[in-house]
Amino acid sequence: MAVQVSDFDRFSFTLFMALVVHAVVVLGITFAPESPRSSAQTMEITLSQFDDEQAPDKADFLAQTNQQGSGTEDEPREMTSPQPADISQPEVAQVQPEPMAQVEPVRRQERAVVQTEGRSTQQVQQPEQRAEPEDEPLPVKEKKSLMERSLEIASLEARFDAQQQAYARKPRVMRVTAASTLKSSNAWYVQNWVSKVTRVGNINYPTEARRAGVYGTLRMLVSMQKDGTIKEVAILQSSGSTLLDDAAIRIVRMAAPFAPFPDDMRKEVDELEIIRTWSFQQRGLTSG
Repeated sequence: MAVQVSDFDRFSFTLFMALVVHAVVVLGITFAPESPRSSAQTMEITLSQFDDEQAPDKADFLAQTNQQGSGTEDEPREMTSPQPADISQPEVAQVQPEPMAQVEPVRRQERAVVQTEGRSTQQVQQPEQRAEPEDEPLPVKEKKSLMERSLEIASLEARFDAQQQAYARKPRVMRVTAASTLKSSNAWYVQNWVSKVTRVGNINYPTEARRAGVYGTLRMLVSMQKDGTIKEVAILQSSGSTLLDDAAIRIVRMAAPFAPFPDDMRKEVDELEIIRTWSFQQRGLTSG
């Protein structure tokens, strides 16, 4: 009798085979890590002591010359000193450090002192003892009485008042030069003064100087009071000619008297000093 295979049996068999195939694929294929590459061959470098003509078959170190290996060691060892040893000593000996030398203290030799007694005719002078100067007491300033202090204060006050009075009596002087900057009223007064002196000077120009052809420039100071009268006339810088210097002073005195100071100037100025440069030229007298 033939056995019938059902659909369930087919499905079960197919599922079983699928699981087996997956197991073989999953468990059969694995990933192994890549083996490390072999590193480059290295060789240590040292110093050679000798130079051999024949190179060694297998060198243990790199050096500046060829040198056949020698010595008592089975394995190659690197040199520990560049200088060759004077004495061959294959065994390592223990070295004991030398003890520090102790310096004995030098004993001080005592000298024998011989004492002798005898009479001496020389007299030893004893050092003179200088007497220390006694500190003199400082003079004590006597205290002044109230009356004496009052008198001193009164004397100082009187002296201060006298100085104030002297300063008050001192005239207030204004000095004007060609470069000075003045108020309108003061500038007007000075300009009128210069114009008057120049006009009088050209009218009374020194005939002797013009006839002799003497020309020059001088610097002159004229000091005036409140009422316009002249207090002083002085030549500060001469022209080099006495004729011209005297003519300039004469011209200023001929132009006097001048106008009194304006009211605004009177409140501030007691004296006015005018310093100007006067030039005697062929064309006449000018001021600068």
